[in-house]
Amino acid sequence: MRGVSDTEIIIGQWGPQTGPAALWGAVGRATGVYFELINSEGGIHGRKIKYFLRDDAYMPAKTKAIAKEFIDEIGVFAVVGGVGTSCGMAVIEDLTKAGIPWISPASGSTHWVKPFNKYIFSTFPQYFQEAYVQTQYAVEKMGKKKIAFFYQNDDYGKEGLEGAKAYLSEKGLQLAAEIPVEVPDTDLKSHALKLKESGAEVVILWVLPKHAAIMIGTCKALAFSPQFMAASTLSDPELMFTVTKGLWKDVIYGNFVNMQSPLVKKYNDAQKKWAPTEKYTGLFYLAGFYFAEPLVKGLQLTGKDLTVESFLKAMESIKDWNDWLGYNCTFTATDHQGVKSVYLEKCGDNGARIKVSDWLVYKPK
Repeated sequence: MRGVSDTEIIIGQWGPQTGPAALWGAVGRATGVYFELINSEGGIHGRKIKYFLRDDAYMPAKTKAIAKEFIDEIGVFAVVGGVGTSCGMAVIEDLTKAGIPWISPASGSTHWVKPFNKYIFSTFPQYFQEAYVQTQYAVEKMGKKKIAFFYQNDDYGKEGLEGAKAYLSEKGLQLAAEIPVEVPDTDLKSHALKLKESGAEVVILWVLPKHAAIMIGTCKALAFSPQFMAASTLSDPELMFTVTKGLWKDVIYGNFVNMQSPLVKKYNDAQKKWAPTEKYTGLFYLAGFYFAEPLVKGLQLTGKDLTVESFLKAMESIKDWNDWLGYNCTFTATDHQGVKSVYLEKCGDNGARIKVSDWLVYKPK
């Protein structure tokens, strides 16, 4: 059995340890700590996890080379996480053709579940659905009508954009502005000017942390102060507060990691033990545990006789699971989108978390 011996299970992950999305690289490092913790507790049915993390610098061509290494050289049993929609799309066919389970792609793209792929199990709420409920909250709970959307010009950003537009369309409304940005861009003054000229009361950010920080600073310089809202990809307020030198204060953002879970302390303690020099230990780091927990749950449910098919069947038996960092995870034989809810928080002083909503479930009219 590829990637499985009597004593080991081989797992791989790619992620941006360098490059424009390097702040998201904490995800893959945290997953390594989580596996250290699992191994220290005896492993899974007598097997320890052997983990390979590779840096793709948020470049799909590098992701593709890493997947080839995982398939042809290392021989992984499964992959976990993997930041980025475009990066994931570069390897989805290769992994599927090789019959490798992929648990928790670290992206909210619909591509992981539509069309149905028996090897992929998604725990990242879909960007379309998250943007829909965020826009709904802005209109129905905050009383705002003029909403603008600043988005990365790829599937990540466009799926969020479509979710916001879908909700507004149901209400007979339109976006005040929809402004795309390319990954290499660093001068966002023209983008910010268009947002200001739109008169938007709310600007929703569906971009890299780098672009969010630049946009917030640029808008301040232009004396433009809308209510900023942000995707769950920007849900690390401590980190964002630091990189924006405090300008992230009062930004509302989505989150799907249950920060009230007692597991938060356990995982933070694990970080201090196995990765004491880690710089980024906020939400992005905890997400690395979150994405790997369903993989371990599936392995535990599978039992000693571990094959790809027995593992997939075990994953599909997970129902209403809340004993983890997520909320109400359910997989079935026909639906591998395990999590469909987010809640909203607001950044307070020094990056403090202020919860502003309960779990929001996508329910189109």
